[in-house]
Amino acid sequence: MAKQRKIQDYDWLYSFLRHYVDAMVRLSYRNVRYEGLERIPKDGAIIYAPNHTGTLMDAMLLLAMDTSPKVFVARADIFKNPKIAKILTFLKIMPIMRMRDGIDEVKRNNETIEKAVDVLRDRIPFCIFPEGMHQTKFSTLPLSKGIFRIAFQAQELMPDVPLYIVPVGIRYGNFIRFRSTVRVQIGEPINVGKFISARSDMHTQEQMNDIRQLLEERMRESIFYIPNDEDYEATYEVCGAVVSNQLKLHRKYNIALKLRGLNAYFTANNLTVKQIQEMKESDPERAKRILDLGREAIAMRTKENISLKSVAARRPILSRILENVIFIILLPYLLLTSIFSLPATLICKFLTGKFKDAAFHNSVRFLVNLVVWPILMIIYAAVAYATLPWKIALVATLAILPSPFVVDECYRVVRHMISDARLWRNKTLRNKYKQIRELMFK
Repeated sequence: MAKQRKIQDYDWLYSFLRHYVDAMVRLSYRNVRYEGLERIPKDGAIIYAPNHTGTLMDAMLLLAMDTSPKVFVARADIFKNPKIAKILTFLKIMPIMRMRDGIDEVKRNNETIEKAVDVLRDRIPFCIFPEGMHQTKFSTLPLSKGIFRIAFQAQELMPDVPLYIVPVGIRYGNFIRFRSTVRVQIGEPINVGKFISARSDMHTQEQMNDIRQLLEERMRESIFYIPNDEDYEATYEVCGAVVSNQLKLHRKYNIALKLRGLNAYFTANNLTVKQIQEMKESDPERAKRILDLGREAIAMRTKENISLKSVAARRPILSRILENVIFIILLPYLLLTSIFSLPATLICKFLTGKFKDAAFHNSVRFLVNLVVWPILMIIYAAVAYATLPWKIALVATLAILPSPFVVDECYRVVRHMISDARLWRNKTLRNKYKQIRELMFK
């Protein structure tokens, strides 16, 4: 009798496709930065616990983090179609029931938990989103107990194997826009065995409550975290308004750290949130004035369709002029790539229109570029080689190969140019941000 194949078993086709998928994941962002990879334990089994804000792309970024194989879980309702279920299993994704599916359905998770434990026994990293659902916010949702049930059961069955829950913070520059930026932070791992041993006098449920609280804290430390309260939107607006000032001050007084790029923005934004929270206690009137100005700025900015990036960037005028000049020079090429990428663009537009939740848009774009664009390129290359000398056909093929990414970058530059111009014309709005900065740093 043939041995039953397990989801974590090696699959040559899957391994082959991994290289292509990982490359496309990185191409889907202008800047991908992984931080804290050295924290990933080397001596035991791992359960990754990422925050959940970007639907499929969260899993893809975790997969592309390193070359190690990984097994994921996803909501069980997408497995109802047998063909889709087969594809998901090939992709090493298992179903898990959520509380919203009903208590009777949740009871069926025992099989998933058993399979997850088996994955961990084979030292294959297991990935589960402990929030149970996604949200497009720089915050966290309450954690479900599924991850802790798996961890505790696995540790019980593997008492001699160190088991770690590794928090992962995923921070997108924009939740919706394709080719944005993303920063992935590996948090401080939790050694499950040591955690349980230190609380051996406690009931299992109490232990789970404590580890849930600890994981929540470490997940929040790994992301740009804003408390999800009535001041969330205003706080985020203030962060955008003062980020350049925070960076200048941080670099002035913390020269040794030399933070740049996404790390610098991560530090600056978290510092602003911390200052606002402290100000609510020490100087509530000042905090209220800053947040009220933030709310007023949001209303004006969104009405005028101005990006917060225009507020945050505050780039030198020379940089903006240079960007515009380069754009004008490359305009013929950009128009050409727009034509060739039009079929993929239209497919994306059609598919994204099927989702009310805009958080799925990036995932759709990724899948279209992953599957549809290679097919289009084969067609374009075949036509080119059939009608043109091979040298010209080769140049033409290479020229149109990056079309989806070039077009999106072009669109981004145009959006920012228009947004910058609108902000420059709106003196009232600029004064609002000036007041915010003065109050924050007086």
